[in-house]
Amino acid sequence: MTATPNTNTETPLRTGFLRSFIRLLVFGVVFLWALAALILVAARWIDPPTTVVHMQRRLQTWIHHTPYRERYKFIPLSQISPDLQHAVIAAEDAHFYQHRGFDWHEMQIAAEDDLEGDRTRGASTITQQLVKNLFFGTGRSFLRKGAEATLVPVAELVLGKRRILEIYLNVVEWGPGIYGGESACRYYDETAARNIGRQQAARLAAILPAPLKRRPERMNHYSAIILERMGQKGW
Repeated sequence: MTATPNTNTETPLRTGFLRSFIRLLVFGVVFLWALAALILVAARWIDPPTTVVHMQRRLQTWIHHTPYRERYKFIPLSQISPDLQHAVIAAEDAHFYQHRGFDWHEMQIAAEDDLEGDRTRGASTITQQLVKNLFFGTGRSFLRKGAEATLVPVAELVLGKRRILEIYLNVVEWGPGIYGGESACRYYDETAARNIGRQQAARLAAILPAPLKRRPERMNHYSAIILERMGQKGW
């Protein structure tokens, strides 16, 4: 006589396993979020030694066996030319000092452009881009956007605008292996970030949306737009 499986016993076992797995998953997500939040708190006083984008680029070059030299030097915001600060804000986040992490107006415009099939701009603020650089890399997904959105208010709260701008200008990718304003100014213009002028700053800011594809000397049209935006703000 063939024994039949005891389904009454198997069902509670499967349910218990599923519950344990979900609890473990939730705990892991909460732990990682808390760790990221603590890193942001620490970043108020400690300069980030690296970012996920930096690590991602190193891994990519290792996988593809391509040469890689990283240029990354963190300097105080006071040593970065106001022209470069203003050019980056004008290019990347014109309402940086007005919003609290999210530019809802730009997000609405971007959504309308998506619906019309005419997306010409991004809507990410400098704060959002900083969080992405620090923790998520260059990948795109709704999951990443959701996690990023929960950390942006933390960054705004614990860092403040000046520190957000300082970290962003030091860690953002400005070309292959080139991170931060000081390295970009040394590489492209052979001068320190404190000495960069308006025209040079606008060209450097113009390559930020696609730093691996663009070169400052080819950005005359977009840099002129950035200079116009700077003038409109009195910079």
